[in-house]
Amino acid sequence: MAEPGGVRLRAQGLRFLAARRNVLLLLTVWSLLETGQTFLSGYAVARALDRGFLAGRQDVGLGWLALAAVAVVIGAYGTRRSFDALAVLVEDLRDGLVRGVVRQALAAAVARPHLGESAAVSRLTQQVEIARDTSAGLVMAARSFVFTAVGALYGMFSLAPVLLVVVLPPLAAGLGLFLATLYPLSRRQAAFLAADEAVAQDMGTVAAGLRDITACGAEERVASRSGRLLAAEAATSRALARWGTARSAAFGVAAEAPIALLLVAGPWLLRQGVTAGAMVGALTYLTQSLRPALQNLVHGLGAAGARFTVVLRRLTEAPATAQLPRQGQAQPQPQPDPALPAPALELRAVTFAYGDRAEPVVRELDLVVPRGSHLAVVGPSGIGKSTLTGLAAGLLAPRAGLVLVDGESVSATRMDGQSLQRVLIPQEAFVFTGTFRENLAYLLPGTGAVPDPVLMDAAAAVGADGLLRRAGGLDSAVDPAAFSAAERQLLALARCYACPAPLVLLDEATCHLDPVAEARAELAFARRPGTTLVVVAHRISSARRAQRILLMDGTRTVFGSHRELLRLSPLYRDLVGSWSRDDLRPSYPAGPSGDPYGVHPVARTGLAGDRGEIVAHRSVGQIERPRDLRNGGAVGAE
Repeated sequence: MAEPGGVRLRAQGLRFLAARRNVLLLLTVWSLLETGQTFLSGYAVARALDRGFLAGRQDVGLGWLALAAVAVVIGAYGTRRSFDALAVLVEDLRDGLVRGVVRQALAAAVARPHLGESAAVSRLTQQVEIARDTSAGLVMAARSFVFTAVGALYGMFSLAPVLLVVVLPPLAAGLGLFLATLYPLSRRQAAFLAADEAVAQDMGTVAAGLRDITACGAEERVASRSGRLLAAEAATSRALARWGTARSAAFGVAAEAPIALLLVAGPWLLRQGVTAGAMVGALTYLTQSLRPALQNLVHGLGAAGARFTVVLRRLTEAPATAQLPRQGQAQPQPQPDPALPAPALELRAVTFAYGDRAEPVVRELDLVVPRGSHLAVVGPSGIGKSTLTGLAAGLLAPRAGLVLVDGESVSATRMDGQSLQRVLIPQEAFVFTGTFRENLAYLLPGTGAVPDPVLMDAAAAVGADGLLRRAGGLDSAVDPAAFSAAERQLLALARCYACPAPLVLLDEATCHLDPVAEARAELAFARRPGTTLVVVAHRISSARRAQRILLMDGTRTVFGSHRELLRLSPLYRDLVGSWSRDDLRPSYPAGPSGDPYGVHPVARTGLAGDRGEIVAHRSVGQIERPRDLRNGGAVGAE
């Protein structure tokens, strides 16, 4: 099945050519002169031999050769005029591409006034010129082959129709084989480019993080991953080479096989009445006309054709942009279709302030969070991220606007266990005195006993199973004062995971966990069936795991993916940290060492390369150990 982009490109190309019928007609007329030259190149040689030199009439032979020489001059004139018509065609193409790029650049400048114009400049200069030059070469190669083939085949038919019986089958078979290789060859080229880009990105990531890879003892894991990428690139390269060989085979069948068959079938052709001059004329057609035209066609369409398609698709497809709102306005969100299910969370022009005369923390915010999606909320401290989750949970009432959960206003929804639609875990997790079972089952509906596997699975999903085992099981006692902040957060996350609420709001609910534990908990909720997850991100890795990101900066909000926000928002780039415009790497060191949760490794004791300079995190009085930090201070000195 053809790709939608390819269908659209073909439709645009046909419309472009249909609007320039006069230019195509003129190009055809001048190309017919080349057809005449090709026809006379073999026909004149055959007649010069048969009726001139072999018949003892030197003047007749020289006359036919002189006619062939005149045909060369006429054909050269036709080629010259063909270039004039071709120039009109490709310059119109270039002008159309330039107009399209300028329109896209102006639209992007209106939507993103703070961004530079480097992408538009690249399209206007390098990419447009590539499309212009490549299109000219493709048109000339295709035109030359078509009109040369017509002249040569008609010439052989005029000399002796039986010649086509020998020449046409291998010529048609070779052309068919060549056309059959075009699509798979372009696919292999695209796969090779993708694999090559993946290797280049991985090598840059590894080079930037060598120190951390060594510190974390991840050499073998990183080497294994890089090896797999290199092996994939080698496989795509071999596949591309195989299809390149098929293209060369197609050229051999179409261009070389007819010559060989003509020589092999020579005695049989002579018995059929084919003259010696006709044999020489056929060989002239094959070696001097068809073979060069086939070579230009195969190399032109096989290599430049794929390049032209890629560049043309980039120039004609409008780049995806996310628009920034005007100062003081929230970014507009798509309005939901009434025929579709209600979104999990929706804010309509919501404004909220802590006091009647206070400056609004949230101003006219429109937000749509679809069911089953994963949204991260980021922004500077105190900008209103926790306020947003309070509004979504119904703990805060907006000054203006409407907050909807599952299509129903939060002010009208009940918060009892039978109809729990949402659950919020704040930064300071609530854990009460009792048993683990009572804490984990607190948000479950009903009053009956909850099966142990339900609670144990919830604890295991978010990484609290180790805490549960150390404590002695579900019926062991919970003393909140004896738990660390991280342990309280794990217990609250397990309680939330066990409850059936489809909307989960995590307001920095993992801030006391290490990055690996945080990733495990967030991904558990993101993968839980029927769950919509909104995370106020404590680390930027949380934002990278989310499908969409809402950036709050007080005067405006920006909504998009990680890559879109890197392009759109200087504030987001500052929050991310070191950022490379080339490959959009979000932080340094660049990339994980291969851990299953996709987060950066952190230094800790016991890793390869630790010679005692890494200090375990404990209470302040135990922050140093003898001979760890040789500053001469006593153990326990702050």
